[in-house]
Amino acid sequence: MSQGPSRIFDEFAKLLTDATGVAQGARREVETAIKSQGERFLSQMDLVQRDEFEAVKEMASKARMENEALRAELEELKAAMGGAKKAPAKKPAAKKS
Repeated sequence: MSQGPSRIFDEFAKLLTDATGVAQGARREVETAIKSQGERFLSQMDLVQRDEFEAVKEMASKARMENEALRAELEELKAAMGGAKKAPAKKPAAKKS
């Protein structure tokens, strides 16, 4: 008779182990499904990839530096020309009565 309760506990432990395995498998399936849905959602949003963003950011930075260099060069040329070529002054607009 001493084997009776021990066998019941062994069967119960085996049942719990199997249930834990099933729960872990279900959890993995749910995680996979959620990850798949998330990836599908993000791909439909037409988001920019990180490497593409960094490349465009670098291009914008270089363009900004080139613009600043050209602006400085333009200012130097204007200063070198002195006042040789001044833009014509705007004529005041005629007043209507």
